[in-house]
Amino acid sequence: MTAALVTEFVMTFFFLMIIMGATGERAPSGFAPIAIGLGLTLIHLISIPVTNTSVNPARSTGPAFFVGDWALSQLWLFWVAPLLGAGAAGVVYRLVSGERSLAAGIEGPANTSQLAKSR
Repeated sequence: MTAALVTEFVMTFFFLMIIMGATGERAPSGFAPIAIGLGLTLIHLISIPVTNTSVNPARSTGPAFFVGDWALSQLWLFWVAPLLGAGAAGVVYRLVSGERSLAAGIEGPANTSQLAKSR
């Protein structure tokens, strides 16, 4: 159970780091899908032998309801670990990258078409 908790936490952490890095201000445009797809592939290759890879709480919830019994008793792990891993990734990415999130400041254009033109 500890191995599953650590695996889900670490894999979700790195998946979110990949997503935020690939979609950040300094990332080249157009390459995010490649980085995210290859990152998710690697995460699955690493963690399938340990937990059959969740990295997404919704992906674990449906099968757990159909299986019932033991799967429902372990469902908490597949919600807690990814949420903690994602939260930790958000904090670490912000500290490491130095990027400000759009939510941090209210200033700027009101709609996305103006935002695209300003870049």
